[in-house]
Amino acid sequence: MSAPTDDRKGTGVFSSTRAQIPERTLRTDQWWRSPIVTDLGFAAFVIYATVRAFMRDDFFVEKYHYLTPFYSPCLSKACGEASEFWPQFLPTSGPFSLLPYALLSLPFLLLFRITCYYYRGAYYRSVWQSPTACGVAEPRAHYTGETRFPLILQNLHRYFFYIAAIISLINTWDAIKAFHSEDGPGGFGFGLGNVILVVNVVMLWVYTLSCHTCRHVVGGRMKHFSKHPIRYWFWTKVSVLNTRHKLYAWITLGTLMLTDFYVMLVASGTISDLRFIG
Repeated sequence: MSAPTDDRKGTGVFSSTRAQIPERTLRTDQWWRSPIVTDLGFAAFVIYATVRAFMRDDFFVEKYHYLTPFYSPCLSKACGEASEFWPQFLPTSGPFSLLPYALLSLPFLLLFRITCYYYRGAYYRSVWQSPTACGVAEPRAHYTGETRFPLILQNLHRYFFYIAAIISLINTWDAIKAFHSEDGPGGFGFGLGNVILVVNVVMLWVYTLSCHTCRHVVGGRMKHFSKHPIRYWFWTKVSVLNTRHKLYAWITLGTLMLTDFYVMLVASGTISDLRFIG
């Protein structure tokens, strides 16, 4: 890529001190494959989640109390027993009835993932084109990083982390509640849906706790590890999880869609839940 022709002083690859190479890159590998695959995978999840969020149907199995995470907490008056102590303020008629039942949780969960460091690296390379890839020139003359709008909003990630943790607690409650069954001994029930719900919530916690922000919360700004043994212990455990944050990001996309799809099939009567107890 040739240097800019305007009067602005270029930075990065356009700096006057850098070699002027007309080619965009001298790389011969398929450097564009990884970010594109990541974006396509994330886009597929967003499309699926958006469609399901606006369907407003087949999200709850009343008999086993299976509630899909895409509808938790369920805030519509049509939620019924799916929402026990969460406020139900969304009307069942009128234009506001078209809003997703999990109106307050879904946007924050999406923002938590979009501002995640792993996903940033994906769409910075393939969409924002800054940086495109190592050794690949950017289509910009200046580099400002995350110091200006809109990328400065990435700093809100730490707050989205706290909200995501609260929502994970709600999902945990949903998974525990699903073990109740009127037909089971002592009101206890256990089926394939319980396995799927528990695996999903465990992986959600693993992804959330492996977040870079969580690592900073538990161990950031410590000057002496020896004086904070408990925080240091948590920091070492979160650091181990953090090394596989990318893997957990992909796994949780899959478990979320699998959980929702299974609950939808059971709620619609397409399949019956495989019961082990009750």
